[in-house]
Amino acid sequence: MILNKKIFYDFFIKEKINAGIILKGWEVKSLRLNRVAIINSYISILYNNVYVFNLKINPLETICNHIQCDINRKKQLLLKKKEIELLKNYINLKNFTVVVLGLFWKKSWCKLKIAIVKGKKKYDKRNILKNKEWNINKKRFLKKDI
Repeated sequence: MILNKKIFYDFFIKEKINAGIILKGWEVKSLRLNRVAIINSYISILYNNVYVFNLKINPLETICNHIQCDINRKKQLLLKKKEIELLKNYINLKNFTVVVLGLFWKKSWCKLKIAIVKGKKKYDKRNILKNKEWNINKKRFLKKDI
C-alpha cells in the first residue's frame, strides 16, 4: 500500500471512497515495484468521467523502446453513478477538493483510495499539534501517579 501522509496534515478528511483505475500494462508493472508518486495528485470530473491528474508512474528500464510512456497521462477512474454525483456535489460546494489518499491492491486489481477534503488553516494545524502534545504529557503524568 502506498500512502500520501501529507494529506492528513494539510486537510480535514470528510469522506473516503475506493475507486478502480484504468492502467496500461507498463504502468501495472511499475506499480508492483512501487515506482509511483502520488503527492500533489488530485481528481477532476470531465464530461461525466472522473480522472486523476499528476499521478506519476515511472516506467521501468526493461520496457521495449517502441512503447511511448507518458508519465503524466490522465488516468480514468471507475466509480458508480451515485459516487460520481457525490463527488460533483462536494466539488461544487465551497472549499472542497478531491485528492488521492493512497494506492492498494485488492486481489489482482489496483485500487485508489480517494478522499473529499477541506483545507486546514495554519491555526488549525497549531491547535492539533498542541492537543497531541497535551495528550502525550497527560499520559506521562497519569503513568507517574500510579
